[in-house]
Amino acid sequence: MKEKIKETRRDFVKKSAGAAALLTMPTIISASSFGSADKVRIAVLGVNGRGTSHIGGFMSQPDAEVVCLCDPDLNVLGKRSDEFEKKYGKKVIQQQDLRKVFEDKSIDAVSVATPNHWHSLATIWACQAGKDVYVEKPGSHNIHEGRKMVEAAKKYDRIVQHGVQLSSSVAVQEAIQHLRDGLIGNVYMARGLVFRTRDDIGKKGPGTIPQGLDYDLWTGPAAMLPYSEDWVHYNWHWQWNYGCGDVGNQGIHETDLCMWGLNVGLPEIITAGGGKFLFDDAKQTPEVLATTYYYPKEKKIIEFEVRPWLTNQENGVDVGNIFYGSEGYLVVYNYDRYESFLGRSKKPGPARREGGDHYANFIKAVRAHDKSILNAPVETAHLASGLAHLGNIAYRTGRTLYFNPETEKFVKDKEADKYLTRPPRKPFVVPEEV
Repeated sequence: MKEKIKETRRDFVKKSAGAAALLTMPTIISASSFGSADKVRIAVLGVNGRGTSHIGGFMSQPDAEVVCLCDPDLNVLGKRSDEFEKKYGKKVIQQQDLRKVFEDKSIDAVSVATPNHWHSLATIWACQAGKDVYVEKPGSHNIHEGRKMVEAAKKYDRIVQHGVQLSSSVAVQEAIQHLRDGLIGNVYMARGLVFRTRDDIGKKGPGTIPQGLDYDLWTGPAAMLPYSEDWVHYNWHWQWNYGCGDVGNQGIHETDLCMWGLNVGLPEIITAGGGKFLFDDAKQTPEVLATTYYYPKEKKIIEFEVRPWLTNQENGVDVGNIFYGSEGYLVVYNYDRYESFLGRSKKPGPARREGGDHYANFIKAVRAHDKSILNAPVETAHLASGLAHLGNIAYRTGRTLYFNPETEKFVKDKEADKYLTRPPRKPFVVPEEV
């Protein structure tokens, strides 16, 4: 069963026609450069939020060790380094500038847990420096940069894992195999759900840059705006300049699974509706967002909904996926559990709860230098993130959009095409030629 699941994951990434030549995943690329007693030396980039989980995840791996922490805020960096020394009994290299990390030849891999607007460029620079990459979701801030990530990983022959842990869940892999094997018949629709409690963040306006924060470096490839606590540190998620809203935050786990389960790539027709209805705060991204992605050739459809506050669950799901078929439906709850319901009577079918170790999967692929081992390769990072970006673009333009998955451009729509990338800000530029 395991090999069959790998094949369906490979089929999924190949659905992005226009990128077909880039989506090769050879069984064996080269021999490992690590000896049996060696550990993969990792630097964690961005340690204010999600990076703390990366530290623990990689330090729990017998074949890996975190040797460097990097953050543009020296206050955060110092705190995490102290915590690291107390917990693990050893010091760690501290770097404020991620470019210094890429120059360090003693570091084998980087773990990118920066804000979204840095994900693609950090990944590209790391690949160019000969380092393997574990990058948080979403892999990209926009579709153009996601494509450049794929190109960089291929050109420099690097292992790049997307941080969607459900891809390594034993239960989720089994659920996908049931979909392939026809458990619920013809699977025609996937519904992704992100019902998270997102509170009023207020409006603080421009402020003074705190001592110890390199705000220019924090801003990186995004447009330079006056410093504000409205986005530094966590609430950048809700600003278009840095984040992608909840469809591009928590939602990437679900966009990834929707596409994987239906075995599709990027869609041809996209609609979206939503807005801000609850809070008069600094968020720019919609609180409520309902998106539809239509695949006319495959006769399949993805529905995706974000809700921000007090709401009901759907079949017990507040974060997860529901797949609908001609003979029943299958529900994936968050990252590690699924249930199935068959026929008109909704008779309970196969079910399972069992997670997996996404960090271990990455380290195994790095040590073997074998991309085919990855449960969430760079191509899936581009596609899953791209689906979220397309929904956001449909919301921002306020109309139905028609997209060409082969060219990764909209059909005769220059206004929508503008959202596929962003103006460069030197020296933090995603190169056209990686």
